[in-house]
Amino acid sequence: MDFGLVLQTDPPASQVVGLMRRAERNGFRYGWTFDSAVLWQEPFVIYSQILANTTKLHIGPMVTNPGTRTWEVTASTFATLNDMYGNRTVCGIGRGDSAMRVAGRRPNTLARLGEAIEVIRDLAEGREASVDGNPIRIPWIKNGKLPVWMAAYGPKALALAGQKADGFILQLADPFLTEWMVKAVRQAAQDAGRDPDALTICVAAPAYVTADDSPQSLAHARDQCRWFGGMVGNHVADLVAKYGEHSSMVPEELTAYIKDRHGYDYSHHGRADNPDTTFVPDEIVDRFCLLGPAEAHVEKLKHLRDLGVDQFAVYNMHDNREATIDAYGTDIIPSLH
Repeated sequence: MDFGLVLQTDPPASQVVGLMRRAERNGFRYGWTFDSAVLWQEPFVIYSQILANTTKLHIGPMVTNPGTRTWEVTASTFATLNDMYGNRTVCGIGRGDSAMRVAGRRPNTLARLGEAIEVIRDLAEGREASVDGNPIRIPWIKNGKLPVWMAAYGPKALALAGQKADGFILQLADPFLTEWMVKAVRQAAQDAGRDPDALTICVAAPAYVTADDSPQSLAHARDQCRWFGGMVGNHVADLVAKYGEHSSMVPEELTAYIKDRHGYDYSHHGRADNPDTTFVPDEIVDRFCLLGPAEAHVEKLKHLRDLGVDQFAVYNMHDNREATIDAYGTDIIPSLH
């Protein structure tokens, strides 16, 4: 199993670079950041510094979207980084939540997302693609490689990931939901005539390593990671609006917890002090995240690995960032290799 570190690009950027260097020293192979131009600093500028200050780390957004940049700009940016530092980038992509909504736009349609996946990958790897009806090829790209991994939750999005993407990003670490969604993605890949085992499966969720499993330690860890249930709740609310509250298309294990959700302020998005996450119960935090002593993380990660998960990416937005990275390097990553 591979491991990734997920950060927001809060200033100073030097701190983001430093944490990524720390992650590489501790055995992490991937570095990810949020991509929301209004809320945080521009990630692709920072990627150049991360790549320059690491040797093996693969870098990318978790996730970008087809709406805030034109597709040829996205492809050229990835290809430039690859040309400078070797093929060490991954394009995580989705419909766009905070990046689009903060700017007053609606998330992209799945049809647009599916088209963008193919166009961005083709252009970044030097092939011709059609952009707004015009054939384009970036002539200077040689031996470019850009895997495109798609984030998804709902049935149609899961199917699209299986049909078009090189990997699937699931932003929660609940084993039941992971099994259900991985099966859906791989079935869609098989139905599309693709090799379902060729897709990379990445589960991303907050991880908080505590010194013990006392009620006090676990309560603090939950409070530091409760924001994640609020973030996932934005996507779940879209699913409930689309499929209904008790739809057979989406498991109630995913949708039931948002019944007391009332609005969401993106100015606190992805932050431990988010006041809009009081509706998230402890049970959801425990299911969606990895909390407790190192051995509890190892146990859950082995379960996820048995379900076909290739990478676990640690959302590291809490008050224990350096210690969590170090604990993973010392006690957890070696147990999963």
